Amino acid sequence: MPIPSHSLLRFEGYGLTTAEILYRMPDHRDLLQTFLWQDYDLSPGFPALSRFLAYWRTALDGPLHSVRVAHRALVGADDFRVARIEFALN
Repeated sequence: MPIPSHSLLRFEGYGLTTAEILYRMPDHRDLLQTFLWQDYDLSPGFPALSRFLAYWRTALDGPLHSVRVAHRALVGADDFRVARIEFALN
């Protein structure tokens, strides 16, 4: 599936999503390591993050401890303003 351009993602509800992933070291289970993941994703389901975490669980050795997610919508109410003048160019 092709990835839509950045401008199209804005209007389809995507937002910049950052996940702070804490996982246990494979050889030293008492130690935690941090991994930061960032991509454009849909809130509240976060399908891209869910696919990444599913991959992590099946393909990587370090078991997940916790995941903290921050999400910022690309288009919000403060991104629009009323145009007071309209110009027509020939």
